[in-house]
Amino acid sequence: MALLLVLGRHFYLRCLAQCLFVPGTVSCFYGKSLVLNLFVCGSLQISQVLLTFPYSFAQLGLVSGILYQLLYAVMGCWSCYMTTSLYIIYKERRAKQNNPMDCHEYRSIQAMLLLILFLDSLQWYEVMDGLLGWRWKIAGLVFNTGDQFLTCVIFLVGCSSLTHSLNHHLNKRTWTLVLTGCFLTMVLIPRAQHYRIWSSIGIVATTYTAWYLTIASILLGPEPDVKHTAPPSTVQYFVGATNMLYAFGGHAITIEIADAMREPKKFKVVYFYCILYILTLTLPSAIAMYWAFGDTMLHNTYALAVLPRSKFHVAANVLMLFHQFMQFGFMALPIFMKWEKLLGIHRSKNYWLKAVSRIPVVLLVWFFAIMTPFTGLIDSIVGSIFTSFSVYIIPCLAHMVLHKTFTARKDAIEQPPFFMPSWVGIYCLNLAVVLWVLIAGVGLGGWSAISTLLENIRSFGPFPKCFQCQAK
Repeated sequence: MALLLVLGRHFYLRCLAQCLFVPGTVSCFYGKSLVLNLFVCGSLQISQVLLTFPYSFAQLGLVSGILYQLLYAVMGCWSCYMTTSLYIIYKERRAKQNNPMDCHEYRSIQAMLLLILFLDSLQWYEVMDGLLGWRWKIAGLVFNTGDQFLTCVIFLVGCSSLTHSLNHHLNKRTWTLVLTGCFLTMVLIPRAQHYRIWSSIGIVATTYTAWYLTIASILLGPEPDVKHTAPPSTVQYFVGATNMLYAFGGHAITIEIADAMREPKKFKVVYFYCILYILTLTLPSAIAMYWAFGDTMLHNTYALAVLPRSKFHVAANVLMLFHQFMQFGFMALPIFMKWEKLLGIHRSKNYWLKAVSRIPVVLLVWFFAIMTPFTGLIDSIVGSIFTSFSVYIIPCLAHMVLHKTFTARKDAIEQPPFFMPSWVGIYCLNLAVVLWVLIAGVGLGGWSAISTLLENIRSFGPFPKCFQCQAK
């Protein structure tokens, strides 16, 4: 038995090494295939937000809901283009200063495995530091980390809601505690590349759930005396709009995904096709749900809550639960890396030391999840404060500042794209994104989200046992 284990381990490592390092091979983790990277991006772009879109439509109304989805989809693609461009510029500059590591020099299986597990990963704040200095580094670090951390909180809250819908014997707060124990296993996964194999599950989960919501709503038809009175108030209107802003700002881990690719430049194309696919899921499901249930969705932030129990309903619950579980790990990974760098152990080869050091991060996420488990509303709060700056404002502003001189524009590594060959057009679009997000996202969105949060705290208090359980 021992001999079989040794031989099996040797065979696994050799296959893994060949998969990663033999030229022309499609890697299990560093896949060249655009389809594979599209799966990864698509599975990470949207998850629990899919279930909150009908709730946002009940806040916005049908026309506004459709227009905001399209607007923020375009803005999300553009800001992702800016982020990826900044990353490529930084990588090119760093490559000129230091000789890039030739992975093919690592011939031994053990060295290859160490490279997989412990290779240093580039992050957004490091790009800002390398291009524009320490002030931009701090801004990128604060807003990007806040976005990622609170998104992890959202995933944990979402999982507790989905689990409660499957089993009512425990309240949501207790389920959050139970699930935290499961989420702690994510500290064992060392790098982003090791999540790629799960991307197909994410695509299946979101696609199945979106079309289940659409078909079930159409078959059930409108409720008796269904009402469509949205928007109910100005505050609710901007809460819904900010949820859309957050949904299409799901590329807060653009740098981490691009850095895990063999050809990071292609991430721009990958993200564009990803958004097109996402729109085929979010628009039909949100429209159908709002048409069928109308104002009822105002009291059910998760769309699955209003549909009757069936085997298809349970399947959607289970798929989304597993998908969010994996998304939690992927979104928490950049936070783990920052934490390791703060502790000075990120380059350590002690796998178990790094794994154990990540546990406090998960426990802090659990604390925030049980303190404010306000499903849907948390998305808007994160979107108005952290996503607005991290994903939209900072990349567009940084791109403008970096190319502010004629010489910088002339010698730029990343020249204007074919669809906008003028630097004037780039500056105008960047400025429009920054101003819109500052006014509609940070200003009006922040005001409405915080007002609603304070109202919920007054109504339910902090650490509520079972938020919106009465709607079940």
